Amino acid sequence: MALVPVSDMLYKAQKEGYAVGAFNANNMEIIQAIIAAAQLENSPVIMQASQGAISYAGLDFITGMVKIAAEASKVPVALHLDHGTDFDQVVKCIRSGFSSVMYDGSKLPLDENIAMTNKVLEIARPIGVSVEAELGKIGGTEDDIHVSEKEARYTDPEEARYFVAKTGIESLAIAIGTAHGQYKGEPELDFERLAKIKSLIDIPIVLHGSSGVPDEAVKRAIQLGICKVNIDTNIREAFVYTMRKVIQEKPNEIDPRKILGPARDAVVKIIRAKMKVFGSSGKA
Repeated sequence: MALVPVSDMLYKAQKEGYAVGAFNANNMEIIQAIIAAAQLENSPVIMQASQGAISYAGLDFITGMVKIAAEASKVPVALHLDHGTDFDQVVKCIRSGFSSVMYDGSKLPLDENIAMTNKVLEIARPIGVSVEAELGKIGGTEDDIHVSEKEARYTDPEEARYFVAKTGIESLAIAIGTAHGQYKGEPELDFERLAKIKSLIDIPIVLHGSSGVPDEAVKRAIQLGICKVNIDTNIREAFVYTMRKVIQEKPNEIDPRKILGPARDAVVKIIRAKMKVFGSSGKA
């Protein structure tokens, strides 16, 4: 199956009351795990690459591997740029074949964020590439993007309404208390803020930094309008912890396939569990 825009998936999810998981694709084994989990759960899936992942693996490698996985799959697959803060990077991803991009102008003043988002939309929309934007600053670190607790700012509902009206954006990432990376304690989401934002905008809403958020909190967020849930840290944890365990148990093992294979299986397991929580299982 060819890559599909994220917007196609999210409008269906919004209508039917579930969320689609967006899982960061950092290497071949993780890409294989994401597509395996999606097929086993018969779920639509978003594979997303951050600027850090693109720098590590190379844009052509990331695009090529995901396209191969999608073409061999019977479930809808999207390839999405996660947290694109550089306009040139966004353009390169579109040219490479990404079916969706995120322009993250959350650190910019509101009107500047709107102007840059519209610039991306002018390029992407005519060729059927969906665009996600971000409003509000999500704390924590993801690759080379760092937002301190002091800098983090929840999304203002009225600003969200104004932003959507001025851009016509297809999906919006908001800040309601999640963070990138590993949590030190249990996050508390501002559900009242989410409900207010949802009452003011009628587009799919995205929840970043969802690894470590309790399942029941994620389910409630989906009930209140979240249609896309981003997961990265949980994947890294499952992959690396399993590798460490194999190496500890078999210190003389020199076949990388026997180390990376179990790590891949662990990622399949965690992604399948997430898809069940998001309600996307059986929705392909």
